[in-house]
Amino acid sequence: MQLTDVVKNLLIINVLLFFAISFGMPQLKDPFFTLHFPANSDLFNPIQLVTHMFMHGGTTHLFFNMFALYMFGPPLENYMGPKKFLIFYLVSGFGAVALHLLVWYFEIKGAGIDPAAVQGGVLGASGAVFGLLAGFGTLFPETKLMLLFPPIPIKAKYFVLIYGAIELFLGIGSFNTGIAHFAHLGGAIFGFLLIQFWRKNGNLFNR
Repeated sequence: MQLTDVVKNLLIINVLLFFAISFGMPQLKDPFFTLHFPANSDLFNPIQLVTHMFMHGGTTHLFFNMFALYMFGPPLENYMGPKKFLIFYLVSGFGAVALHLLVWYFEIKGAGIDPAAVQGGVLGASGAVFGLLAGFGTLFPETKLMLLFPPIPIKAKYFVLIYGAIELFLGIGSFNTGIAHFAHLGGAIFGFLLIQFWRKNGNLFNR
C-alpha cells in the first residue's frame, strides 16, 4: 500500500517519539506525553491534550496502533485530502479523551469520591485510530477485510460494529484490563459524527 503524506509523517512522529522518550529521555514522558487528569492536578499541562496522542505505553501498543494507521489511513487521506484527514485524525483523538474523562468523572462521582482527589493518566493514539476505523467503515462499508483470528473475510461496516460492541461490553463490564475502552468508543463516535457533519454540509472533500 502506498503511503500518503500525512499518514507517513504521523507514523514517523509516533515511532521516533516513542523510542526517543522511552529509551533516551524517559523523564519527559509523564510531564509532557501523558495526559494527566483532573485539570487541577499538579501533573496536568495543557500541551498534554495533544502530545499524549503521540506516545504509547509499550512496543505492542505502538505496533498495533501504527499498523491500523498504515492500513486504514491512506484510503481515508486519499478520499478526504491531507488537510481534512489530519483534522479528522485529531478530532477523533480529542473526542476519545472527552468521552473517557466524562465516563471517568461519573464513575468516580457515583462511587462517592471527589474527582479532584483522584489522579489519572492516559496516553496513546488508540482513540484517533478508532476514529479511522469508524471512518473507513462509514465511507467504504462494503470493502472486505481479512481477519487474522479467525482468518475469514468480513465487510468493513460489520467489522466496525462488532469491534464497537466489544469495546462497549468491556467498557461497561467490571473488567480491569487497563485499557481505556470508552476512549476507543469516543474516537469512533466523534469520527463518525464528523463525517456526517461534513457530508451534511457538502464539504467532505478538500482537494
